[in-house]
Amino acid sequence: KAMMIALLAIISILAVRAVTLDGAGAGLKYYLVPDFSKMQGRVGEVIFAALGQAFFTLSIGMGSMAIFGSYISRDRRLFGESITIAGLDTFVAFVAGLIVIPSCFAFGVNPGEGSSLVFITLPNIFNSMPGGTRVWGSLFFVFMLFAAMSTVIGVFENIISCCMDHWGWSRRKACIVNLIA
Repeated sequence: KAMMIALLAIISILAVRAVTLDGAGAGLKYYLVPDFSKMQGRVGEVIFAALGQAFFTLSIGMGSMAIFGSYISRDRRLFGESITIAGLDTFVAFVAGLIVIPSCFAFGVNPGEGSSLVFITLPNIFNSMPGGTRVWGSLFFVFMLFAAMSTVIGVFENIISCCMDHWGWSRRKACIVNLIA
């Protein structure tokens, strides 16, 4: 829980820094003000892309609920946990946009470059902050590593649980066999 609070604090600080950069106003407008003229003749493509993103997010969420729902204690409610997770996911996604898109405009990076934007814009933001890349960059990428590892653990938990249930393996044996595989 403390790590999650620290990560939320770091991304909030980065968002404040990103929106206060010179030239970030154009990025905020690009991010927050919809331009429906760009959808003309492409409505089906836009809807299909939005549905693809929604199904991707839901499939990860459903898989996670199936995996971790069985481990939740009786004093916690699944519905309340779902609301918390959905709120945190939405907050992080929105704030990530507040970090990346205004930074693209501030540093002259094309916002259409895709998922590599995080690795292009964030070092520029870190360099413009006191402590720079050594402090903020190190903290951010360490927390990104923890987030990636927790995702890997979540994916492997499903496989490990399946091996334990189907073949009666111990958790240790299931972990070792799947690690090697």
